[in-house]
Amino acid sequence: MNKFKNINPTIIVIFGGTGDLAKRKLFPAFQNLYLDGRMSEKFQIIALGRAEKSDEEFRSYVLENLNTFSRKKGLSDPQTQKFLSHITYHSLDIDKEESYQSLSKKIEGIDEVFGERANRLFYLSITPSFITTISSNIKKIGLAGNAKQDRIIIEKPFGYDKTSAIALNEMLSHTFKEEQIYRIDHYLGKETVQNILAFRFGNSMFEPLWSRNFIDFVQITVAEEVGVEERGGFYEGVGALKDMIQNHLLQILCMTAMEAPASLEADDIRNRKADVLKSIRRIKPDEVDHYVVRGQYDAGVIKGNSVPGYRQDKGIAPDSKTETYVAMKIYLDNWRWQGIPFYLRTGKRMEEKQSSIIIQFKPVPHSAFSYGKEGMTPNRLIINIQPAMDIKLQFMTKKPGLSLSLRPAEMVFDYFSCSTMSPEAYETLIADALAGDPTLFMRWDQVEQAWDAIDTIQQVWKTIPPTNFPNYKAGSWGPEEADELLARQGHAWIQNTQSNIKEDILDDTDIQ
Repeated sequence: MNKFKNINPTIIVIFGGTGDLAKRKLFPAFQNLYLDGRMSEKFQIIALGRAEKSDEEFRSYVLENLNTFSRKKGLSDPQTQKFLSHITYHSLDIDKEESYQSLSKKIEGIDEVFGERANRLFYLSITPSFITTISSNIKKIGLAGNAKQDRIIIEKPFGYDKTSAIALNEMLSHTFKEEQIYRIDHYLGKETVQNILAFRFGNSMFEPLWSRNFIDFVQITVAEEVGVEERGGFYEGVGALKDMIQNHLLQILCMTAMEAPASLEADDIRNRKADVLKSIRRIKPDEVDHYVVRGQYDAGVIKGNSVPGYRQDKGIAPDSKTETYVAMKIYLDNWRWQGIPFYLRTGKRMEEKQSSIIIQFKPVPHSAFSYGKEGMTPNRLIINIQPAMDIKLQFMTKKPGLSLSLRPAEMVFDYFSCSTMSPEAYETLIADALAGDPTLFMRWDQVEQAWDAIDTIQQVWKTIPPTNFPNYKAGSWGPEEADELLARQGHAWIQNTQSNIKEDILDDTDIQ
C-alpha cells in the first residue's frame, strides 16, 4: 500500500473516454496525480470514443471539464497544459477488429517514442454489456499479452448475480490473469475507509475491545439524499441490494470486522477480507423477511423542497417493484463476532446524505450511580466516511459542579482540520493501479462470496414481489419495518445527524 512507488512508463487506454465517469472522475484524477508528481515522466493517455475528434478538440473538452470537476483550481497554468499534451484521442468502433488493430499500431508508436515497451493500463469505463467484446478483441490483437506489465480496471457492477459474475470472470480469465484484473470499488479509495485499517491495527488500545466480548452491535449506513436522477433506466434493472449492499457496504463490513493481516501486502489484507465474506451466515429462503427489509420511496420533502416518488422519476415503470432501500441484519459465524448483529442499511431520498460506521459497546455490568446503567448513554465509536470525515469516541464523564453526576462527552478526530486537499478516491485507486498494487481492489473470491451472501435474497425477491411499495416518504429514514428489524433485539437505528450528545440527558442526581 505504498502510494509513492516509482511508476514505470505507462500507456493508459480509456474505453469510454468521452463518457460521464471519465470527465467527472478519471481525467481530474490523472491531472491531480500529475500535478502532485505521482505520474511517470513517460506516460500517455489514449481516450477512446466513437466520434471523430482531433487531439486539440478533445484536449479543449478535457480542460473545460477539469475547470468544473477537478479539486485543484488555476488549471490554465503551464503544468496543466503540459498534462494535456499527454492526452490523445482515438476513434474506435468497439465491435470492429480493425479498430483494435489501429489502436495497437498507435500504442506501438508510443512505445517507439518512449524507447521501451511501456506498461499498459486499460480502463473499461463502459457499460458491462461491452466487456466481453472488448476483452475478446484485446486478446485477439494481443494488446495485453504481458501479465507483468498489462492491467485492466473494471467498474462495477461485476455481473448482476452470482451466476453472471462467474460467467464474466471465466470470460475475462481467457484474456487476463487474476493479478492483471483490478475490480474497482471507489468506496475503498476513500480516506476514512482506508483509515479503518490504520485505526484498528495501528493502535493497541481498541484491539482487546474489538470483539463479541465488549461490542453490543455494529451499524453501517450509506444514505443518499438524491434519487435516481438521470439513471432511471439503469437503476430499474439493479436496485439498492445489487447497487450498494453487494459491493460498498459489504466491503466496509470487511474492513470493520476483518482479523489483523500478517503484513500490509495485498494478498494478506485481501485474504482477511475474504474470510469475513465467507463467514457471513447465509440467509435461508424462509428467513429473508425476518432478516431483510426492502423499501421504495414515495413523494416527500427534503430540506424544504418537494421531490417526486421513485415511480414518478424519468425512466421508471409506474408499477415498479425495484427497491431503493435495503436494511438487513447480518451475523458472522466466527470466533470474534459470533452472536453480534451487524445492521446494514442504504437508501435513496433519505433525510440526509450520510455514510458512517457506528460501533456500540456493551453497557457497564453494574452502575453505582442512582439512575443505574439504564440511564447511561452507551459508549460508541463513530467513523464518518462522508460528507463528514471524522472519528468520534463517545463516553461518560463527570458533569461540572459539586454533585457527582454524569453527562455524555466525545473526543473527535476531524480530517478536514488536518487537510482540506485530501486526494479523492479515484486518485488513490488509480495511483495504486499504476503502481501495480491491488490491495484496495476486489479479488475474484471476494466478488464471488459477496454475490453468494445475497444470492438467496435475490432469488426470493424475484419470485415474491413486494406488495406495499412505495412504503417510505422521501426525506425520512426509511420504512417502519426497518425499525422493527432492530427493535426485536432491543436496538434502534442511531441517527448520526449531529453529535448525538445532549447536555441534559442526565440530571444532577448524586451518587448514592
